[in-house]
Amino acid sequence: MSRLTLLLAAIIACAGCQDGAMEGERPNIVFIFTDDHTARALSAYGSVVNETPHLDRIAQEGMRFDQCLVTNSICAPSRAVILTGKHSHMNGQLTNGQRFDGSQQTFPKLLQQAGYQTSIIGKWHLRSAPTGFDHWQVLRGQGPYYNPMFLTPGDTLHLTGYTTDLITDLTLEWLEEGRDPDSPFMLMYQHKAPHREWHPGPDHYDLYEDTDIPEPPTLFDNYSNRASPAAEQGMTIARHLDVTDLKLRAPRSMNEEQAAVWEAVYGPRNEAFHAANLQGDDLTRWKYQRYVKEYLRTVAGVDDNVGRLLDYLDESGLADNTVVIYSSDQGWYLGEHGWYDKRWMYEESLITPLLIRWPGHVAPGSTTDAMVSNLDFAATFLDLAGAEVPADMQGRSLKPIFTGQTPEDWRTSHYYHYYEYPAVHCVERHYGVRTRTHKMIHYYNRGEWELFDLASDPMELTSVYDDAAYADVVTELKAELERLRTHYQVPEDTRPTGPCIPNERGVPVPPAE
Repeated sequence: MSRLTLLLAAIIACAGCQDGAMEGERPNIVFIFTDDHTARALSAYGSVVNETPHLDRIAQEGMRFDQCLVTNSICAPSRAVILTGKHSHMNGQLTNGQRFDGSQQTFPKLLQQAGYQTSIIGKWHLRSAPTGFDHWQVLRGQGPYYNPMFLTPGDTLHLTGYTTDLITDLTLEWLEEGRDPDSPFMLMYQHKAPHREWHPGPDHYDLYEDTDIPEPPTLFDNYSNRASPAAEQGMTIARHLDVTDLKLRAPRSMNEEQAAVWEAVYGPRNEAFHAANLQGDDLTRWKYQRYVKEYLRTVAGVDDNVGRLLDYLDESGLADNTVVIYSSDQGWYLGEHGWYDKRWMYEESLITPLLIRWPGHVAPGSTTDAMVSNLDFAATFLDLAGAEVPADMQGRSLKPIFTGQTPEDWRTSHYYHYYEYPAVHCVERHYGVRTRTHKMIHYYNRGEWELFDLASDPMELTSVYDDAAYADVVTELKAELERLRTHYQVPEDTRPTGPCIPNERGVPVPPAE
C-alpha cells in the first residue's frame, strides 16, 4: 500500500474527529447524578454518619474534588446550569417553577453533533421535554419513591418497584441492548434520591435502627449574629417536617403489598414514639434521628445501585474507556443550623460532591482543592469528547485538573445567586462571592449583608460585616463581587417580591386580606 493511500485512509478514518482524536479513542461519559446529596453523607469525604463503599470506588480509582461549588442551590436551576454551562440569568431557569427552554444550546446537542449517542434516564425535573437526547426515559415531575411513571418520546412506562432500583434497571437495559456499540456515548444516570420525603427501599428499612447518628453542633442554632433572613426561613427540623417526612404515614404511591411490608417495620416504631410523648428539645432530637436515618437509607439505596452500574462497566469491558463522574445538584443540610433542605449560600448547601474516574488519565486516590463549579460541567463533557467548547459558555473545562495540571489562572472566587422567593421554605433572595478565606452575602431586597471569616468561623455563626477590623476585606470583596457580576453579565433582579410566612411544612401561607 502506498504512502498516499495510507494517508488518505487515516484522514477518512478520522473524519469528524476533533483535536486529532480518533473515534475509538474518544471516551464514553457516564454522569451519575443524585438530588440533594451532601458531601457530608459520603464516606469518600470523611462522613461520620454513613458509609458509601460503591461511590467511594469512584474516588479510590480516581479523583475527589473538595471545593465544587454550585451557582444556585436548588434543583431545576442547577440542572439547567449543567446542561447549558451558563448561570441561571443566562439560561432562563431562575427557579424550580419555570419551564426550561429546551430550544437553547446544551452540551448534549453539541455532543450529538460530535458523533456521540446521548441518553438520560431518571430524574429530569425541568418541565419541558428533554432535547438533545437520542434516548430518554425520565420521571414525571419529582417522581415518587415507589411505582413511578417514566415519560418517553413515544409513550409512558408505569413500573412497579422501588424507583432507585428501577432507574438502574432501565440504565443497564439501555447499555446492554439500546445503544449502538460502534459509537461513543454520553449517559446521564439521574436519581430522585435522596430528595424529600426520603423513602428507603425494603432492603434498607432496618439500616441504622440500633444506631444513634451524631448530632451536628449547630442543631439548636438560634440564628443570632447574622442577617435577619436566617431566622425567618421555614426549613427547621424542629417545626417544619410533616408526618410523611417523619414516616408516621406510609408513602401514598405504595400498593397494598408494599404498604403491608412498610407497616410491619414502621408501625411498631411509630407506636413507641407516640407512647413516649416527647416534648421540646427531646422531640427535636427524635425528629433529627428519624429524618437523618431515612435520608441515609435512601443514600444507601443509591450507593448499592451505583455498585451495580460500576460492576456492569467492569464486566462488559467498557470501564477502561469510560469516564465516570458523580455529583449532585447541590449540597444539603443534615441538621446543621437546625435545618434540612438547601438554597442558602452557606457552605453546607453551596458545596456539592464531585468524583471522577478515568482509567489511565486520572491518578487513583487523587484529590484537588481547586475551586470548581457545576458551571464547568458542560465544558468538561465537551472537552472530554474532543468537541469545541462554545465561547458563550461561562464555565471552564475541568479536564486539565483531572490530569493534575490545574491552570495557573484558575478561579480564586465564586459567584452565587439564589432567586426563589417568596416560595417554599421562605429563603430570601441573595447573591454573593466566596473566596478560600471569606464569604460575603447580599440579601439585596432587604439591604442586608453578611461577611464570614471561613478560617476562624467555619460554621458561619457570626457575621463580621460590621466589624471595623474587616473593613478592608469588605471593600475588597465588594469590588470582587462587582467584577464577577460584570464578568457574568448579571442584570439587576427587578422581579416583584413580598412577604413569606411558612406554615408547618415550610410552604408560604397566603397573606391576610
